Amino acid sequence: MSPAPATTVTVGGRELRLSNLDKVLYPEAGFTKGQVIDYYSRIAEVLLPHLRLRPLTLKRYPNGVEEAFFYEKNCPSHRPDWLPTVTVPTSRGSRGSVDFCLVDELAAVVWVANLASLELHTSLSVAGDLSCPTVVAFDLDPGPPAGVVACARVALRLREVLSGLDLVGYPKTSGSKGLQVYVPLNTATTYDRTKSFALAVARLLEDRHPGEVLSSMSKAQRHGKVFIDWSQNDRAKTTVCAYSLRAMARPTVSAPLAWDEVEAMADTGEGLVVEAEGMLERVATHGDLFAEVATRRQEVPLLGEG
Repeated sequence: MSPAPATTVTVGGRELRLSNLDKVLYPEAGFTKGQVIDYYSRIAEVLLPHLRLRPLTLKRYPNGVEEAFFYEKNCPSHRPDWLPTVTVPTSRGSRGSVDFCLVDELAAVVWVANLASLELHTSLSVAGDLSCPTVVAFDLDPGPPAGVVACARVALRLREVLSGLDLVGYPKTSGSKGLQVYVPLNTATTYDRTKSFALAVARLLEDRHPGEVLSSMSKAQRHGKVFIDWSQNDRAKTTVCAYSLRAMARPTVSAPLAWDEVEAMADTGEGLVVEAEGMLERVATHGDLFAEVATRRQEVPLLGEG
């Protein structure tokens, strides 16, 4: 059977050529590439504030979630001439640079979705000051048999610590097996400072709850505990963007949550998984629960303060 012909559409005044819309990318759910593009176009209003100006790594699944994937840091050479990039030097001690895509408008969202980039992974800093993270990210990663409910309980303990430091955090599902808590800064800081702060908080929680929390990166010690991955606070790393799809068996989403939903998970022992259609319904009801991550101004306390 020959592939369906490509379709040309106009999005925000940009002409785009969309291909293979009937290809199934999530076989268990029968979720097609056309549905992926539809989801990203409909969620773009709340997604874009969390993509805008951030170097973007594409995680592409050209033949669906059950087949091979690849990460693409360099923005494809066949990108439209209207799609901007930002040049980022490669890691310390090496030469060269990477030209990352900047996805700042609806047409760009649709364009990357058409590449079967199911997952969108962003830097914690923005073009213009790549050495200054705008958030502290706490990635709560459960070691089996612990799961997302254990992460919810640790997230609540994390919220308590942050509150004692006059900081507000915002939770979201990873879309996979864990939770993440973002602490917006949007003030001058450095990755050395945010990483040190995240590690200090992780160690504090491990000291208080040694049976539940782990700050060490040793995988051998993770059984039944929640690893607080403080190392994500690094210029060279990325995290999955809020509202991004994940390459699971079904089209799950990294979904912003209200804290009462985290409390409910901890109280009832029932996890929360949000899929694409459910995410659209949540936004229609609640708006962008992550909106303040892009705007709220806070400062990382110096170690030893507070």
